[in-house]
This record gives sequence, C-alpha cells and structure tokens, in this order.
Amino acid sequence: MGAADILPYEAVHVWNVSNGQRLQTYVVPAPRGSGEICLNGAAARLGQPGDIVIVATFCWLEEEAAHRHHPTIVLVDGGNRISSTG
Repeated sequence: MGAADILPYEAVHVWNVSNGQRLQTYVVPAPRGSGEICLNGAAARLGQPGDIVIVATFCWLEEEAAHRHHPTIVLVDGGNRISSTG
C-alpha cells in the first residue's frame, strides 16, 4: 500500500488475471510487510489462493492535469515482494 500510495479504505479495482473476474472493492490494511492480498466476503468467491491479480486505483482529471499526471506502478514477485516501482 505504501509503495503504491494506496490509502486505507480507498476504493480499488481488482482484476483477476488467472480467471478473468473483475470487482470493485476497498482496501483493508494487512500487517506491513506481510505481502498479503485477501478477498473478503462475497469477493472471496472471485479468486483462489495463488491467483495473479492486478490492483488498480484511478482518478478523474481535467485534461490539463491529466497531461501532468504520472501513475505509480508497483510490480511484485511470486511472494508479493516489491520487485520494481515506476
């Protein structure tokens, strides 16, 4: 969350690469450094442990601000440890 500048309870989209499911939810912090990504409640039916997912936040910007905006991208390895940021 810190590397991606995602706030607790911020809305996110989760795109499950492994099975094609998509959902919108919010972030509940896990212990720092745990690498945990967990789907709770009804969302838990949309993924399995080991699935590859993309977690995305976005915002709506006026055109001028959009030209100045640079997204934060955080890539992780198989253990959900940061491998690169950009």
